[in-house]
Amino acid sequence: MTTTKATTTEATAVTEAMAVTSAGSEVPVARTGAGGGNGQAHAESAAAAAAAEKASATRAWATRLVVVGIVLAALNLRPAITSLGALLEEVRDGLGMSGTLAGLLTSVPPLCFAVFGSLAPRFARRFGPSAVVCAGMAAIATGLLIRPFLGGTVGFLAASGLALMGIAVSNVLMPVIVKRWFPDRVGSMTGLYSMALALGTSLAAAVTVPVTDALGGSWRTGLAVWAALAVVAVVPWIPLARRRGADPAVAGQERAAAGREGAATGREGAATGRKPSAAPREDEGMRITHSRTAWALACFFGLQATAAYITMGWLPQIFRDAGVPAGEAGVLLAVTMAMGVPLAFVIPRVATRLSHQGPVVVALGACGLAGYAGLYFAPAGGAWAWALLCGVSNCAFPLALTMVGMRARSSVGVAKLSAFAQSTGYLISIPGPLLVGVLYQHSGGWGLPIALMACLMVPQIAVGILAGRDRTVEDEVAAKAAAAPAGA
Repeated sequence: MTTTKATTTEATAVTEAMAVTSAGSEVPVARTGAGGGNGQAHAESAAAAAAAEKASATRAWATRLVVVGIVLAALNLRPAITSLGALLEEVRDGLGMSGTLAGLLTSVPPLCFAVFGSLAPRFARRFGPSAVVCAGMAAIATGLLIRPFLGGTVGFLAASGLALMGIAVSNVLMPVIVKRWFPDRVGSMTGLYSMALALGTSLAAAVTVPVTDALGGSWRTGLAVWAALAVVAVVPWIPLARRRGADPAVAGQERAAAGREGAATGREGAATGRKPSAAPREDEGMRITHSRTAWALACFFGLQATAAYITMGWLPQIFRDAGVPAGEAGVLLAVTMAMGVPLAFVIPRVATRLSHQGPVVVALGACGLAGYAGLYFAPAGGAWAWALLCGVSNCAFPLALTMVGMRARSSVGVAKLSAFAQSTGYLISIPGPLLVGVLYQHSGGWGLPIALMACLMVPQIAVGILAGRDRTVEDEVAAKAAAAPAGA
């Protein structure tokens, strides 16, 4: 009995003497002891190594799946809008819309983004970000499939609202997922996501009219075909949503992501991943409305969204009214959107290397003013140049997303800032496309609408400079909270 106890004690000592390598795997320290003790230690070491290898393989697989899911989701966040812009005249005729009602239709996207986007963090806390994005992709697919065939303007708007709801929650949660899984690669992953978003936007603008003609010329079929792309985007998110909290390896991936986030932001002890929920609890009660940077970023987001949705909804019509054929007008919109493919990858990487993003804001705004001037004085003569300049200006969107990731330290802070900036920003952008439709109908031309677009670019540059300052919303909220008792 004494021998058995000694052997057990020695085996325990061998187990406790195991060293942790930098890679996180355990290797036994060389030690002399009874053969049974060494055998048990080696068996435990082998089992631990096998478990670590399996967990590492699962984490690598999950990370690759997240990258694929992000790209496919981004591809589906704008075709519902730009495909409609390419066929807006046909839809207006088919549904009997006036110019004012068509302007209301182009204002529906920011309205849905504001309303449903504000709910995204709540859904994410309850169901998990992956599950919410998966449901969002399914909503996009369903809405795009049924909206052309419901009959009447009300049905068209309702189905569009369903698709836009899916886009809204995915809009808000994409920066959150990027921050959570890739905290040390926010710029490059935001660039990849923005590039895929721009690619989907331009693809829908370029091929909707040719595809519609190839499928028989019905605008209903031309719009419904984009549901297929959304169905594909659902697939990678299904396993990510189903495995949330059920698989220890996936839970380990989330802990590792939390640890990397803590290491990237310099939070003491977070790099170990032992307490990944500490930061969320700390930020849970943060009042984002107490941050001036949050308000500046929300206004910047809203004004750039105003310009983007006016462009996506009305630019083809501006060119068509100037004498440009419908097919070429769609291609020009595609060119405008395609500028975001390379620039959406470059701009976030440049922005993350700058302490102040103001110069980038000014450069993009200057391109927008030049493009609007061209549309005002010679819309058909320099159509390609104006399309390119407007496309460069529209890259304020990936810049805004990048600043969302840079202006908060934790994933919870990014979630709050993303929801606030996007929901408030989209509320700000709602009147723009509608006002353009009203001015177009009552003035009989594009002079006043384009002048409005140019005037809105000035405050966009101003608030963008404020949002680009090197500070975080957590620090601003904490400073205001600390100053409150002194001022009381």
